[in-house]
Amino acid sequence: MSERFTHFDADGQAHMVDVGDKSVTARVAIASGSIRMQAKTLAMILDGGHKKGDVLGVARIAGIMGAKRTSDLVPLCHPLPLTKVAIEFRPDSALDSIHCMATTKTHGQTGVEMEALCAVQVALLTIYDMCKAVDRGMVIENVRLEEKAGGKSGHWKRADFPDA
Repeated sequence: MSERFTHFDADGQAHMVDVGDKSVTARVAIASGSIRMQAKTLAMILDGGHKKGDVLGVARIAGIMGAKRTSDLVPLCHPLPLTKVAIEFRPDSALDSIHCMATTKTHGQTGVEMEALCAVQVALLTIYDMCKAVDRGMVIENVRLEEKAGGKSGHWKRADFPDA
């Protein structure tokens, strides 16, 4: 792992990293996060009783779109030809929350971690947006990279992330 920030030149100016000489490899990243809410909000989502429709279905599409638009949102990200974006939701009635996991893949010269993280954030923000009329106190939390593979730095996995 590099011991310096790569998005700054020798003069300390921000720049987009040149990945032109890097090898094209299969890249994958998995990110996750959760949104906590009132029990009645979670029940409305799970029962399909929300007047705006299928909250998780809309959030899934939003997460996919978020991954695809990452380079438009994060200034120094490279636009990537994504080969896969998968969004999974796991409701947790014990914690009144919905856990989101995003998996992104490409064959390229730079990783897809930012796309996975962006997908999770946009999916969770969409849940918030669709449900805020009922529950403005929702909390988005623990958004983090769980695993990445490919490229020069190889495979990295959060120590507490379970094997698939």
